[in-house]
This record gives sequence, C-alpha cells and structure tokens, in this order.
Amino acid sequence: MSSDRDILPSDVEPSNYALSIFDLKAGDPWTYQGTVAIDLEVKKSTKSITLNTFKLKVHSAELSSEAGKTASSMKASDISYDEKDQRCTFTFDQALPKSPKAVLSISFEGTMNGDMAGFYRSKYKPTVEPSKGVAKDGDNHYMFSTQFESSDARRAFPCFDEPNLKASFDFDIEIPDDLVALSNMGEKEVKKSKKEGHKIVSFEHAPPMSTYLLAWAFGDFEYIEDFTRRKYNGKALPVRVYTTRGLKEQGKLALESAHQVVDYFSEVFRIDYPLPKVDLLAVHEFSHGAMENWGLITYRTTALLFDEAVSDQEYRNRVVYVVAHELAHQWFGNLVTMDWWNELWLNEGFATWVGWLAVDHLHPDWDVWGQFVTEGMQMAFQLDSLRTSHPIEVPVRNALEVGQIFDHISYLKGSSVIRMLAAHLGVKVFLKGVGDYLQAHTYGNACTSDLWDALSKASGQDVAAFMDPWIREIGFPVVTVAEEPGQISVKQNRFLTAGEVKPEEDETTWWIPIGLKTGPQATDAKREPLTVKEDTYRDIDTSFYKLNADQTGFYRTNLPPQRLVELSKSLDKLSVSDKIGLVGDAAAMANAGEGTTPAVLSFMEGFATETNYLVWSEVLSSLAKIRSTFSSDAQVSEGLRSFTLKLVTAATDKVGWSFGPHDDYLTGQMRALLIATAGLMGHESTVAEAQKEFKAYLGGDKKAIHPSLRSAVYKIAVKNGGAEAYKAVQNEFLTTTAVDGKELALSSMGFVQSQELAKEYLSWAFSGNVAIQDVHTVGGSLSGNSKVRDAVWAYVKENFSMLHEKLGGNMVVLERFLRVSLQKFASFEVEKDIEAFFKDKDNAGYDRGLAVVSDTVKGNARYRERDVEVVREWLLAHGYAK
Repeated sequence: MSSDRDILPSDVEPSNYALSIFDLKAGDPWTYQGTVAIDLEVKKSTKSITLNTFKLKVHSAELSSEAGKTASSMKASDISYDEKDQRCTFTFDQALPKSPKAVLSISFEGTMNGDMAGFYRSKYKPTVEPSKGVAKDGDNHYMFSTQFESSDARRAFPCFDEPNLKASFDFDIEIPDDLVALSNMGEKEVKKSKKEGHKIVSFEHAPPMSTYLLAWAFGDFEYIEDFTRRKYNGKALPVRVYTTRGLKEQGKLALESAHQVVDYFSEVFRIDYPLPKVDLLAVHEFSHGAMENWGLITYRTTALLFDEAVSDQEYRNRVVYVVAHELAHQWFGNLVTMDWWNELWLNEGFATWVGWLAVDHLHPDWDVWGQFVTEGMQMAFQLDSLRTSHPIEVPVRNALEVGQIFDHISYLKGSSVIRMLAAHLGVKVFLKGVGDYLQAHTYGNACTSDLWDALSKASGQDVAAFMDPWIREIGFPVVTVAEEPGQISVKQNRFLTAGEVKPEEDETTWWIPIGLKTGPQATDAKREPLTVKEDTYRDIDTSFYKLNADQTGFYRTNLPPQRLVELSKSLDKLSVSDKIGLVGDAAAMANAGEGTTPAVLSFMEGFATETNYLVWSEVLSSLAKIRSTFSSDAQVSEGLRSFTLKLVTAATDKVGWSFGPHDDYLTGQMRALLIATAGLMGHESTVAEAQKEFKAYLGGDKKAIHPSLRSAVYKIAVKNGGAEAYKAVQNEFLTTTAVDGKELALSSMGFVQSQELAKEYLSWAFSGNVAIQDVHTVGGSLSGNSKVRDAVWAYVKENFSMLHEKLGGNMVVLERFLRVSLQKFASFEVEKDIEAFFKDKDNAGYDRGLAVVSDTVKGNARYRERDVEVVREWLLAHGYAK
C-alpha cells in the first residue's frame, strides 16, 4: 500500500462492471437485490480479492478466469467484512493465477436508505395525480436516486471505490411499468420483466469513469427538452431537465442555460462534450447543492427549478451558476479525474471559477465577478484565516475522511487562486493550457502538477514555482502598506483573524500580484509581483493608489488609517470589486487587531449614497458581523443598530418597494437587501409597510408581496409580530407550493425574539416537519439571531443523541448543522463549554467542523474584548449611542 494512502490492494484492477438491480421492495427496510460482474485483470497471483462494500449483504462471489488456454471457475470459500474501512474480502481455496481477463461475479442485497447517500429514496408530496407505480407511504410519495461522491458507491454495490480505478459500465434496473429510469447513458432497450407490472430498462455502455460518477434514478418523471446549437458527431445533442410529474415547466431557466453552457465549454476547452446526452434531474432530498454524475446531473430542487411567477430573483442567479458549475465537471473531473482525494480542489476549485466564467458569458450585466468577490472570496478568507484551516491540497489518508474537505477552501479558495492565476496569465492563455491538459489526460486521472505543466507550456512561465505555495501551504498573506511621498513600502505576512501570528506560522513567502492602480485616472502602474517578504515601490503617485486592482489577488491589504479615509472620498475611482475588497479588508483588519472598528465605521459612513447592490451586500454583511460580535453589550448593540439604520435609510427610501418593468436584476436584489436591513433595524415606515403586506397576504391576496420581497417581509413580520407571525410563517412553510418557499420560510422563522419560540422552532423542526437536507437552515437562522443564540446551544446539548441519530447517517449533514449553529458566539465561556461537551465523544466525521467552531468563537471573543470600549466611545461621540 502507498505510505500516505490507505488504499485497496493492487493485486487486481477492474476494467468493466455489468450491474443489475432488481426485486425492489418497499417497507422497513427498503431492500433490493443485485448482481455485478466485474471484468478484472489479475496483476499478480493471489488467494484473495478485497473491494469496497458498506451496509451491503453479499450472498456469493465467484471468479472465472482465463490463464493461457484453460478457463477455470471458483467460488469464494470465505467472505469477510471490515466494517471500519468499509471493505469486503473474498478468499479462495486456490491461488488465482495472474490473468489479463477474469470475471468476478457477486450477488448481493442492499438498502434504498433515507440518508441521501448511496442508492436512496426521497420523499415528496405530488402536485398532480401521480402514476400508479409510485411508491408511497401516507401522503408521502417517493423517487429514487444515487449520490456516490465521495465514497458511497460502495453503499449501492460492491466495487473498487477509488477515483483512479476507472472502469466502463453496463447497467440495467427493474422498475414498475409506468415509471421512468435514468442513468449516465441513454436507454438501450426495455424488456418485460418476469415480475408482474414491471420492466427491465438497460442502458448503453458507459465509457471509463470513477465509481463516484456512476448514477441512476427512477420515479414518476417527466421532462422538457432542448438541443445544443453546435453539432456533435454531426447532430445536435439532446439536453433535458427531468422532474417529478407536475414540476417540469419550472426547469425552463435551467434548460435555457444548460444547452448554451455545453456549447460554450465545448468551444473554450476545445473538446466536444463527450457523451450522447445531458440530463439534469431535480431530486427532492439532497445533501449537497448538486452532483456532477456524468450525463445525469442531480440537483437539489432549489438549485435547478425556478418559477418566473413566484420565485425570488435571487434563485435565478443560483440556478444558472449551479447548472454551469456541474456542467464544467463533465470535462474537468469526469473526463479527466483527480488521481486521489487530496486533489479534490482540482475538481471543485476549477469548476467554481469556470462556472462563474460561463455565467458572466451568459449574463454580463450581472457583474458576477463582483459577486464572486463579495461571496466567494470573503467566505474563503473567513475559513482560511483560522489556525484550523488546511492547505488547498490537503493530505487524505483514507477516503472516508474526505467529506469534510468539501469546504470553502477546496471550492472558494481554490477558485480564487485559479482566478488570480488566470488574471496573471490572461484568460485566453489559461484556457488554452486547460484544454491541452484535458486532451492529454482524456478518460484518465491527473495531478495538480500535470495542470501546472500544461499551463507553463501554454504561457512560457514556470507556473508551479509561483503557485505551489498557494496550493501546498496553509493560509494566505496580508500586505501591509507604509507610505512616503512618491513611494510605498509593502510587507507580506500570514493573516490570522485572531491576530498574534507566531514566527513559525509565518514562514511562507507567497507570490503576490500587486495589481497597483495610481494617479488621477486610477491607471495600471505596472509593477512586478511581490516575491519577497518586503519591498519598496518607487515613483508612485501617492495622491491616489489602490493595491490588488479588481481584487484578483487572494490576499488582504492593510492600509494606513488615513489612506482608508482618503479612499472613502474617492469611491468614484474604484471598481465595484475594489470597493468590496476595501470594505472586507478593513473589517478583517479590525477583527484581527491590525486596525480598529471605529476606523471601519467611519469608512462605512462614506457608503450611504452607494447605488450598487454588491457593494451594499459587502458593507452590510461586514456590519452584521460587527453587530453580532458586540451584541452582548446592550449600549453598544443599540448604538450599532442606530448606525446601521442611519446608513441605509436614504438608500432604502430612494429604492422604494415597487419593481419597475425596466429594473435590472441587481437593482431588484438591492431593494430586497435594503428593505430587509432597514426593517430589521426598526425603520418605522418599512416595518409598517411589511406588516401591512404580510397581513394582506395572509388574508388571501397572494400578490400582496413581491416574490423577491417575501424573505424581507417574513423576517420583519416574525421579528415584530411574536408568536402569531411566527405561526403564520410556519403555516406558509407547510402549505407553500413555491419551489423556494420552504427555504425562505425557514430562514425567516429564525428571527423570533424569545427563547421559548426558538426552542419551539427547534423541537418542531426535528419532529419530522423539516427535511434533513434543510435542518442547517434552522440552526443557522437562529444562531445568527443574538437574542436566541443561546437556545440553540442548549438544545444541542440536551438533544445530542437524537441529533446524532437523525443526522449522523450522513456526516456531511451533522457537521454542517453543528458548524452553522455554533460559530456565531463571541464568548470564551461558551467555547470552553462546547469543548467540554464534545471532549469525550467520538467526533469522527465532524471533528474538523468543531475545530472551525472553536477557532471562530475564540477569535470573535478576542475581538469583542479588545474593541468593545473604543466602539462604545465612537458611537457616543457620533451620537449613535446614549
């Protein structure tokens, strides 16, 4: 075995799986039977074969092989399981001879579980009369689908479940006559089954791929269809969005985006989309946002479906982006796959960046790079500025550890670093290198170094030399600036939210593109990247300068306090991304003790007349973090509320409540954000209008609230309306037919103002009312509310065994719930209490999440202790506090 990886023995290697699933039974448990014939090469003589199984019952295993001219067949004399490592070993009485072609035939039984992992079932309530063959249980109907990444193909069938053990697939499944089955490839044939009322659906032979990309689904499905405009092998490709019956029309936005994105990526990667069809399937219960199964991409409903009449416009952006992200994987991840899970970032970081590139191509008016800077980069900074962060390329010994690195480092830091590199090389050159990399490794596996080699060749630069520290080292730098007339000195150090970086934590020297704009026109000053710890740039027009133009570099900037004040008077010279970066950096410096909160608040005062949604989004999220940190001090908390209210009042009054026919997407989003903020801060006319619209809506006027203002109105109503308003939104959750309605209601109910209602909300949510996929929204909305935050931690402590049982079937879900529910505290006492509570527990599967909570809470507590008095002074001096 490889010393740094706990992997399967290399005695045999699979080349094809012929998998059959049949005799599906509803009930407790929901079982199915299966057979799989795996074509193997026996690379060296052995008496045993080990592969992966988890929660499967193997009935029998037999190996037939051809060695020379003789064919032989033998049954496994012993079948043993290693539960911990999820492996099954077949032992044979005689040694298997070395052979280029052997077939391992296995008969097994599995479970269609309810854990959103492996082959599983999803509950839903149909909106139209369903087909007869649909499985049901009371009001709940079921669809069935798979989720195999990272290591759950082994829950569905015995397999060699490692990404570099690629094989081709033949698949068939027995289902009721009137249901629809889907898989990676198109349907090959349908035969009548011996089982009454059933059929067997076989699919075309699938090309070599990793086991985690195999997929199948069946249910009461219907679809809408379009075709690519480019031709592939002489004909347009069918692109379909599948839903359960009654929902297909809500797939139009996704469909319209998907066929264009397939063509776009085929052009920019210079490789045609490799399969004969593209299916996108809405799945009712889904642990992630979506999954890139080759040719059959599965999505959480809110990431795929959009109803023009009733959906919040915010979801328009989400749908288009998630569709693009998953389609990017069809090349980058599926056609060429990382060699092992330590390079997960190669899949996710790239798909994130190129997903945004495609959205920008389709919707240049959405300013997606501004959105990326305010959402993607800031979230990456937040996690990567903790001591408990990890490198982009993180060591993974056992595949079972990989679930917790599907995080903001792999996705968002990964994509930020790729964006920085693409900006430096030029996007055209970068994409040429990517295309070369894909062509060189088609249907195979590759490493980060293979991508760097292709990019180095395309650009003529040594990409590995300047990118390796970004990939292999933990953290990121802050560039501290000192000014003298006509010159600036810069110094790079590792940035930690908690401040107090120790010398041994600050040994990395990063390659940093300085991106300097100077002078009256804010022109490019063209300076070489910073490649040493300290340097001085001379001949600089210091009347105006800005580092990290358009925030393409993944680093924070620490400017002299007076420069921040100067820049707040020159906001017109800055791009949207520049403004977002300045706000985010200033707030982060205050948090770390490198700057002060009063300086940030003074800077923010300059944004009262801002007209861009994305800039407002960064200002208000940074301000919300400050309010959250100081919420335990009543005087400071009230002063910050008054400050926020004054900051947004003029802009809120100006944008108003009415959506005009020519309002663009970003204006609508700004209206929703400002109304929500002003109302929650107590803006009287906003509160009155929200309550009036809420009352009319409950009275039966379903057009009383604009779809994009539902979230704002619900939150304001719940905050101000007590138990009655909370119950009304709860009822909305239970009765809504809008695809986004449940998510919006859940996040709004967290604005309750009493501990009793918070406890009631948690008990209600965990009594089976809220799907497991959505419980983190409950915890997150309550933890973001300083009035009831304590109730969440109390509930976790009192009910942990129940939470572990309900959520622990899929550790991704449990880890996410704990992390979002607990990381908003700013108290050393609570951090100690959390640590003590989990000290003696087996925290495997969510230990990294607990480390993030601990580090974040301690950082928040330090910030609160350090700045609370200076914030109080500033608020009193400026008339915000009394």
